[in-house]
Amino acid sequence: MTRTRPTTRKALLTLHLVTSLGWLGTDLVLLTLGVAVLRGADPATVYPVAALVGTVLFAPLSILTWVVGVVSALLTPWGLLRYRWVLVKLLITTVMVVLVLFLLMPNLRAAGDLGAALPPRDRADLVIAPAVSTSLMIVATVLSTYKPWGRTRRAVPAATRRPTPAGRGAA
Repeated sequence: MTRTRPTTRKALLTLHLVTSLGWLGTDLVLLTLGVAVLRGADPATVYPVAALVGTVLFAPLSILTWVVGVVSALLTPWGLLRYRWVLVKLLITTVMVVLVLFLLMPNLRAAGDLGAALPPRDRADLVIAPAVSTSLMIVATVLSTYKPWGRTRRAVPAATRRPTPAGRGAA
């Protein structure tokens, strides 16, 4: 890990918070639009808006959040593989970015093109996906706040590791 100045760390943290909050806010907008259609709003009006929000905000913010998070982890004392909570957050965010780019975005574009012709099952997917995504972002926020589980085995110096009792871990 390289030493970074406090102002650089604060700038990275601020950028990470702004992109993450933007991603969460955009996710809530998509959830709201999906619920609006299920409650009777005109899909021909709502789905093109959802597709636009997804393309212009949601996808770029998801990628930016991931990139800034990785850079922050690499340039701050937390490290990328040093603490379990950082590793879990990285895994959650990586899975979410992949799902956003390869599943949700094509569905949003299709919904924008089809409007009212979008099948009911696909309409439900446009509510379920942002609901799951919002939940995972809340989990990531809790991990960032409470920082549970301590260091990874790799990050703990060998001298401070407890020896493995006989019969355990032996292959």
